[in-house]
Amino acid sequence: MSDLLYSEEEEALRAAVRDLLTDHCDPADVIARIESDGPHDREAWKALTDGMDLAGLLVPEERGGQGAGHREVAVVLEELGRAVAPVPYLTSAVVATEALLACGDADDLLAELASGRRIGALAVALSLAPGGSFKAVRQENGYVQGELTGIADAAAADVLFAPADDGGLYAVDADAVTVTPQLSLDLTRPLATVTFDGASARRIGDAEPSVRRALRAGAGLLASEQLGVAEWALTETVRYLKERKQFNRPVGGFQALKHRLAQLWLEVVNLRAAARNAADALATGEDVDVAVAVAQAYAAPVAVRAAEEALQLHGGIGMTWEHPIHLYLKRAKADSLAYGTAGGHREALAELVDLQAP
Repeated sequence: MSDLLYSEEEEALRAAVRDLLTDHCDPADVIARIESDGPHDREAWKALTDGMDLAGLLVPEERGGQGAGHREVAVVLEELGRAVAPVPYLTSAVVATEALLACGDADDLLAELASGRRIGALAVALSLAPGGSFKAVRQENGYVQGELTGIADAAAADVLFAPADDGGLYAVDADAVTVTPQLSLDLTRPLATVTFDGASARRIGDAEPSVRRALRAGAGLLASEQLGVAEWALTETVRYLKERKQFNRPVGGFQALKHRLAQLWLEVVNLRAAARNAADALATGEDVDVAVAVAQAYAAPVAVRAAEEALQLHGGIGMTWEHPIHLYLKRAKADSLAYGTAGGHREALAELVDLQAP
């Protein structure tokens, strides 16, 4: 049986990433950044990639990466979720990288993504669940044409990987496409429409297995990001209720609030177990589909409820734009639709374990 507890190395990695994000992703700075024309934090990305070599954790050493695994990536994503860091780590270092790992002719691109020198984006809608049907662009003589919507972090990407109607996955430089921002709930992970108007493209592999592998890893590791969001919401709410006083006593001392926080703590603990199990399954290759479906069926409701409880229990201050709670609620809400909804994953889980409804 796998040990889902954090190893000493994973805890050391967590501490290092948290220290880095404390320096680069102060809540006030994140709020100011999403109000600007450039929501992605290039300095934080450079620190994560150049400074700590975290972009290539999933890539084997012989292919230009760090040769770590999904458990280490899960720890990084927990901390990125705690900071709602506006960096394209999930979309580039996980989803795009997993797509390239399934391709046979992409080692040069894989090494570039692993080093952080280039940012990649898989050109499928963020809402697409693993195994779902994806929209493809038209391909003819090495050129692609079409429009794909709901692409996360496309504005930050240097190269996009687009599925085409001939069954291939094509690499297209971002300079050759038009990226149009879409109205996004989570401004720290903006969506965009990508228009391919006769862009030159290079076939790097087959689209179907690459997209399926990428989305499965994205869904499984997204649960770790949702865990980070939920843990921040719980921790900050407990801290605030210890300080906030009514009737000359801390608000956190009221029994009704104690019960609400205790119930939320139990849910977050269960979410941690589900997220760790999904990361471990991706690392070992055992019961991956079941573990991912369980994690996503549970993660989204807990992360959303934790953020909603934080907003309500912070009272008036929680409703202000200056307080970062709205960043976490928006991230939790947006993540609940990413890579499939909780209901969709429950249906998938029922089929996987042969427990279909009558």
